[in-house]
Amino acid sequence: MYVSDITYIWTHEGWLYLAVVLNLFSRQVVGWSLSNRMSKKLIMDALRMAIWRRRPAPGLMFHSDRGSQYCSNDFQKMLKINGMVSSMSRKGNCWDNSVAESFFGSLKTERVYFSSYKCREEAKRDIIDYIEMFYNSNRRHSYPGYVSPKEFEKLWLLKKAA
Repeated sequence: MYVSDITYIWTHEGWLYLAVVLNLFSRQVVGWSLSNRMSKKLIMDALRMAIWRRRPAPGLMFHSDRGSQYCSNDFQKMLKINGMVSSMSRKGNCWDNSVAESFFGSLKTERVYFSSYKCREEAKRDIIDYIEMFYNSNRRHSYPGYVSPKEFEKLWLLKKAA
């Protein structure tokens, strides 16, 4: 199952929007996209990355909130073409997408709130570094037994092969 959401980060140039796709099993960010616009392209690019990286099997559930980008015909069509099943939070209930919300809380608490980004490019570099070099690779999570998402998946594959 994948979960997804959008957040925004302030820079001196204006807002920067971040869409993420997380693997619910390991909590790994498998797709992300950054843009100065909060459009359906933002989330479609994040999903494209997740598909390219993971090649998920048909039937994968994709969970999001009821934002207009996720409800758009183009996005729903993209899910269907890739064999994914759409799941959406109940109206006005952020707890239904708590894993994505938790990721954003970690990102902002551990990185964004300590930064004053002069421009969107500076923020992009910092956020990509946080996701790829820290969060997925080194940040320990309680859910998968206090290991990083990448380490959890590696251990799971080794256990499965045994």
